[in-house]
Amino acid sequence: MVYTYLRKAHYYETDQMGVVHHANYIHWMEEARIEMMDDMGFGYKKVEEIGIVSPVVSINIDYKSSVMYDDIVEVRVSVKRYTGVSMIISYEMFDQNTGKICATAESKHGFIRDGKIVSVKREVPELDEAIRKYVSNA
Repeated sequence: MVYTYLRKAHYYETDQMGVVHHANYIHWMEEARIEMMDDMGFGYKKVEEIGIVSPVVSINIDYKSSVMYDDIVEVRVSVKRYTGVSMIISYEMFDQNTGKICATAESKHGFIRDGKIVSVKREVPELDEAIRKYVSNA
């Protein structure tokens, strides 16, 4: 399943030329990921309340075209790979008006409880089931 998140590029996110600074894409990825988790029924707050944190292990972004001030970016988010102890989330960012791809990205996350790697599949089967619904078929 793909979750779609819309984000308007704000003036404060741009440089002197009106181009969105590259670091903001990571913020948009996090915003989209949090919204996707909420849509799953397991927002980050709920997951943390059951004692699990999901730190970012790595991030990779390929910039394709510039996002300008006031553009609306469509961020398509899905779980690319999920093992029960980690997941890779895929992001595709498009200019909503032109359909032009702006960036592709991935973030890898682990699952930790009390400082130790945890198997969500074993420890929280409801969360495991929710995540599996968002695993892309590609």
